[in-house]
Amino acid sequence: MSAAFKQVIENIKELSPGERALVAHCLISSLETEQDQGVDEAWGALSEKRLSELESGAVKGVSWQDIKSEVKG
Repeated sequence: MSAAFKQVIENIKELSPGERALVAHCLISSLETEQDQGVDEAWGALSEKRLSELESGAVKGVSWQDIKSEVKG
């Protein structure tokens, strides 16, 4: 193990939950490779389609409470 790694592990307890979440995000982001071409455009198109479906009444939204209740069983 490197000295830097040991230092991070030793000091992690001193960080707030928000700071630890940011460290986790930075670590995960550092592992990501180049995005597939077109991913952002595909997500944009999908979100616009879903919004149109909601606005037109073709689909009905589900509340966060309903989702949590369903997951908990």
